[in-house]
Amino acid sequence: KQWYQRRVRAKQTKPEGSPVRNVMVAKALNIVKETYLAIVLDRGYGGPVIIASPDGGVDIEEVAERTPERVHKIPVDIFDGISEDAALDLARKLEFEGDAVTQAAGEIKKLYELFLGVDATQVEVNPFGLTDNNEVVCFDAKINFDDNSQFRQKEIFGMEDTSESDPRELEAAESDLNYIAMDGNIACLVNGAGLAMATMDIIQLHGGSPANFLDVGGKVQEEQVEKAFNILTRDPAVKAIFVNIFGGIVDCKVIASGIISACQKTSLELPLVVRLKGSNMDAARDLLASSGLKIQAIDQLNDAAEAVVKCVM
Repeated sequence: KQWYQRRVRAKQTKPEGSPVRNVMVAKALNIVKETYLAIVLDRGYGGPVIIASPDGGVDIEEVAERTPERVHKIPVDIFDGISEDAALDLARKLEFEGDAVTQAAGEIKKLYELFLGVDATQVEVNPFGLTDNNEVVCFDAKINFDDNSQFRQKEIFGMEDTSESDPRELEAAESDLNYIAMDGNIACLVNGAGLAMATMDIIQLHGGSPANFLDVGGKVQEEQVEKAFNILTRDPAVKAIFVNIFGGIVDCKVIASGIISACQKTSLELPLVVRLKGSNMDAARDLLASSGLKIQAIDQLNDAAEAVVKCVM
């Protein structure tokens, strides 16, 4: 009763904190030894890597900076997995002793099975410790999941708590759009996360402020463009819209058709600057030019960014 509906403030929450809606009750255990154990996907090694340190219960970055020799990195062959000998050796590096070595090795192998079984990109246990009854326990853990595995990890993704999520972000996700609200007044519709970041940067370079991050992805269809416009135009802070598309996989003509349909359905009155480059861009430009809509179609990114910023000045 003391915790429920109170607000908790932490580094991960907004300044006003987050309301407590659930309370987890767990058995209290006395910890006599704390170590750190994580399994992550590492591009450098081309697969899973175990990161472990006998110094757990603290920020691993601090340990790596202060005593790098106390942090062990062990690449794991994705086909062979972790052998019994490798798990036992790692348990000893974590400075477990006696029967705890065998226990820790068993837990390490189970954690790797979990890592594979749930399509994780990270399984971090801190502390991976020992109780006063000589029992090896994963006391606290964080698991990140590969978004691309949602189709086969439906039960896990179904557990997501969306109670504090922006409704627009949830609506966008239902249409396979990646939307994040920001506090500016220039709405952005872009394909590809890298281009989206670059678009926001160049808007700021010209003195503007992006209202959102919106990546329509590489398989976008006309109806998704319409949904994106619907979300963007409902933001009262938005004073102009900037569409920046690089048509590699994306067909610029599909984007143009979606823009025209969205403008007509929403009776768009906001200034709209569109830059389409790549696949089918000539046909896309012809569509926009013949639409009769007030659309500024500009080829160069710098010029387009400058134009959209001028619209809100």
